[in-house]
Amino acid sequence: MDLSEAENGSPEGGEEEVDAIIKTCVLGGFSECSETRTLIGSLPEIHEDDRAGEFAVQKFRVIMDRYQDQPHLLDPHLEWVTDMLLNLVRNENSPPSLVHLSFQFLYVICKVRGYKVFMQLLPHEVADVHPVLEMISRQDPTDLKTWETRYMLLLWLSMTCLIPFDLSRLDGHLESEGVRVKEPVMERILAVAKTYLFAMGSPRDAAPVLVSKFMTRPDVKQKHLGCFLDWSLTSISQSSGDSMIEIRKLDGALQSLAKLFKHGKRDDFLQYAPIVLRNLEQKRLSESSEAMLRKIHIKLIQRLGLTFLKPRLAAWRYERGSRSLAANLSVSHTAATVTPETKTQEQEEDYDIPEEVETVIEHLLVGLKDKETVVRWSAAKGIGRVTGRLPKELADDVVGSVLDCFSFQETDNAWHGGCLALAELGRRGLLLPSRLTDVVPLIMKALTYDEKRGACSVGSNVRDAACYVCWSFSRAYDPKELQPFVTQIASALLITAVFDRNINCRRAASAAFQENVGRQGTFPHGIDIVTAADYFAVGMINNCYLNISVFIAGFPEYTKSMIEHLISRKINHWDGAIRLLATKALHNLTPQAPDYMATTVLPQLLTTAVGVDLHSRHGAILACGEITYALYKVALRSNRTVMDLISPECVDALKNIHNLLHERKQYRGFGGALMRPAICSLIEKLSLSKMPFKNDPIITAWQSLIDDTLKTLHLFSSGVKEDFIVSVVTALSALCEEFYQDQENQADTQIQDALISQYLEGLMSPQLLTRCGSARALGCLPRFMIHSKLKQIFGGLEQMCAVSQKEGNFTEARRDAVRSVAQVFLKTGVCPDGSPDSVLCSENVVEVFSFLLCSINDYTTDSRGDIGAWVRKAAMTSLQEITLMVSSSAPEILSPNLVKSMMCCLAQQAAQQNDHYRAHAGNIFLHLLHHTEPVVPHIPHKEELLSIFPAETITSLNWNAPSQAFKYITQLLGLPEYQYHTLLGLSVSVGGITESTAHHSSQSLFAFLKGIQKDIDALTQFTQTLLRIFKNNLQNDRVSVPLLMMLSQMLANNVFEILTTQENHQVCVDLLGLCKELRKSRNVAKIRACIYVYCGLIQFEGDVRKKVLSQLLMLLCHTFPIIRKTTSGEMYEMLLTYNDVADPDVLEDVLNLLSDTQWESDLATVRECRNQLCDWLGVPRPRPITKDPDQVS
Repeated sequence: MDLSEAENGSPEGGEEEVDAIIKTCVLGGFSECSETRTLIGSLPEIHEDDRAGEFAVQKFRVIMDRYQDQPHLLDPHLEWVTDMLLNLVRNENSPPSLVHLSFQFLYVICKVRGYKVFMQLLPHEVADVHPVLEMISRQDPTDLKTWETRYMLLLWLSMTCLIPFDLSRLDGHLESEGVRVKEPVMERILAVAKTYLFAMGSPRDAAPVLVSKFMTRPDVKQKHLGCFLDWSLTSISQSSGDSMIEIRKLDGALQSLAKLFKHGKRDDFLQYAPIVLRNLEQKRLSESSEAMLRKIHIKLIQRLGLTFLKPRLAAWRYERGSRSLAANLSVSHTAATVTPETKTQEQEEDYDIPEEVETVIEHLLVGLKDKETVVRWSAAKGIGRVTGRLPKELADDVVGSVLDCFSFQETDNAWHGGCLALAELGRRGLLLPSRLTDVVPLIMKALTYDEKRGACSVGSNVRDAACYVCWSFSRAYDPKELQPFVTQIASALLITAVFDRNINCRRAASAAFQENVGRQGTFPHGIDIVTAADYFAVGMINNCYLNISVFIAGFPEYTKSMIEHLISRKINHWDGAIRLLATKALHNLTPQAPDYMATTVLPQLLTTAVGVDLHSRHGAILACGEITYALYKVALRSNRTVMDLISPECVDALKNIHNLLHERKQYRGFGGALMRPAICSLIEKLSLSKMPFKNDPIITAWQSLIDDTLKTLHLFSSGVKEDFIVSVVTALSALCEEFYQDQENQADTQIQDALISQYLEGLMSPQLLTRCGSARALGCLPRFMIHSKLKQIFGGLEQMCAVSQKEGNFTEARRDAVRSVAQVFLKTGVCPDGSPDSVLCSENVVEVFSFLLCSINDYTTDSRGDIGAWVRKAAMTSLQEITLMVSSSAPEILSPNLVKSMMCCLAQQAAQQNDHYRAHAGNIFLHLLHHTEPVVPHIPHKEELLSIFPAETITSLNWNAPSQAFKYITQLLGLPEYQYHTLLGLSVSVGGITESTAHHSSQSLFAFLKGIQKDIDALTQFTQTLLRIFKNNLQNDRVSVPLLMMLSQMLANNVFEILTTQENHQVCVDLLGLCKELRKSRNVAKIRACIYVYCGLIQFEGDVRKKVLSQLLMLLCHTFPIIRKTTSGEMYEMLLTYNDVADPDVLEDVLNLLSDTQWESDLATVRECRNQLCDWLGVPRPRPITKDPDQVS
């Protein structure tokens, strides 16, 4: 696609992005000239350092790789770059390492620019022959480190073979006293070529180039051509192809022959072509398992075919004439074409076609069906080249043979190869317009080719190649030739561009359609469609099915063809996601052709909906519901009912789908996993369409299906459980809304009691999914079904959550129950003086908020991690929704305590370590704080909060980024009402194991503490809050371990320095007492955190220091060796930091004993050392406690 066209097709607001892409990808020239000169100039200094040399090559490779897409920009600079490098190579004083480094640079340039262009810059004078030959002769073909040198020398040698002088004139005196002292140049070059044809790696690819240049010289072909061909054929016949060495031999020999027959004169090689062809047939390379050999075999075969045929331009070929894009788009343009039947055809020379050509074409046709794309592509190009030299009748036979590939008995490889061949033939003008009537229908089939294989399908390459055929036809034929097929081609391309599953096929079809619009100028509404369905727009499949398709279907020429394609190819697709999208697309397309949908499509789908094929049945049932609902909307616009559009027969058929499936037992097994959600979707759509089924037995049958599905959810595969619950719940909601309400808008009491009792019973089911489904079912019930049952529903949901949270299971059910509580109360509404059994009122508001606040503190964990976060997130969302509803209708029932508890819990969650849930809590906190219609009452410290979180933070503050979020959250520590909960949340983040979160949260926390460090009252209040959190969560490892880690950081940063001056400060005493309560813990992480805190508490003055030392010394004899080792290490660092802890006379002895003792040894040994430390430090020796030998002694 042109860049200008890409810009026009970009979505709104995306022009800047497209400009950026253009500036990034489109280079104006080679901008690294000076850097390249410097780099090459530095080679003589760095070549001895392997590391520096490798770095230089890598840097040069990065520079060159930028020009992979635009290598022509290098052309003005290639000469001086090459000269600088070759000067280093030619210098006799250059060491081998410098020569090789220079050749590495040359290879990088050659790779980017291509060897065909680059090798022309290599010097090829007479004076270069001997030096190059000498250099290549000194090389070791098996050296894996210098292959770039050998590759470039072979290319250079091939260029020196172009000198116009006989090579024998370069030999000089070969004999001395009758003895040959050196080989002739010709023999030496031939030996080099033969050697490297069988070598490893890339030099084997350069050797055939040398052979093609060398063997086609007049002096060489007279002496060595026949012998070389014999040698090559012998090598081919003797190579078995069983090992890598044999494969290399075959590869080199075949490549050399292919190059020779490509570059050599026909007269020189015609006599050898039959022999070569015969040998290749005997070798049967088309059956080789190596794709590389099969590709070279096809390449050689086509070159042999071109050798058999005279080089001529087929006079009968089709010539389009003017191909100006501007002329096609011009209004005043009149088509001017050249008829394919020209006078030159009458003058066509008749000559006999050799029999071998038939063999060649047969091999090429077989190559079109190869399993590898590269082989098929080579065969397709060969078909095009050979056909261009055949008479018209024989060429037509070739076209007919190519068309035979398009049989459904053939594989997808044959279809793909056939498409490539047709594109080549059309591009070369060898596919005459008279054949288009046969070709176009086949290409239309290829555009929709999709064959299921196991759990996936094949055919995307066929569809992509078919798009290439359409693209090539647009450039090859005059508009009037394609005019009869415009409708077919345009519709097929648009269908592929919009509905194909593969993004590459959609983009290929879009590009082909755009090319046809530009070149042909006859595609209906082409410009409008190209703008809407450009390369970028078709990249998103949802956008294609749901939006672009509607736009295109707005043009009558394409409406029915798109609908028919969805019905015939997509609702029965093997991919369930495609079936679902297809049904939604049919819903959106129904307003474009409602009568056609109602009278033609719907009856057809109803037949398929009860058919045999599972996927077709699934898609058809979904489509029936979507189309019926769409027809209802169409009828509603004209004040009609859906019955006015759908025939009674169709209505009965829709009603009977469930009964037929139930009778056939098609709700069971694997098929049931598709049929149940499909029927639930049908129930939903028919209910929304207000079908006249009230009091019909089918309603009872539908309800039974819904209830049975909720009870048996656990029997189906895990991949579809969520879809099951969603489909069932939406169907139940629509069914109740439409069919369970009487004329007075009241619920049928019998049905109401039965359903609610059943779903409340389901909340106690041992099956998780049944609980989830029952909870969601209660939440989806309409308001009239909840009326007078609110207390019962809320009580059931609350009880289930309380029991399951205590037991630590059914977390997903609690999440769904919390969501349902919010849905139920949002439907009932608020009335301050209302009944608690019907609405949210002053009597039950505290209970509801208490339930949600309790759910916010759900920290259940299992092997999946913090699964309680699902419940917390649902609870926060529910709190927001209910709070806004109450604030809007009855703010007086919101007490200050309720609002305070809610805001504090949200602040705690906004300080948590998980980015996602922190962001969710933070956004809700800001939303409630800044909400104006209605205003949430009684928010504590609202003025201070508004100064901390101004209005712009709603959009500017990224809560997911710890570097931003914690700067704001820590400011809440200065507000007394929020300090406890904020510090509780922060402690988990600061002491957590997530490095980025811990870093930024601790940074923000210490910044706050630095501000109150000198304020004794504020610091005392902070420490009291900290101690209260510690005391309340002593046995809660989720909080206590990170809290201890946070405390150790605070002590290490001298946060409590102002308190340490007082002897036996109460903060230290309380901390020590709380830590001592953890000594019986079996949690190693918790005990190690206590050790860090003890070592920090040593800075406090008074008797408390001795108590801290006593605890540390007891831990030196802990039963866990890792604890003893950790304690000794931390004590060593502590004594070095606080040198006043121990008497200076014994300090060195204490340190030596701590560092030299193997504290992981047995307890009897380490106890003696510990006791010695007690004596030196003046601490009483601990007495062993016999009650619990597993603990400290």
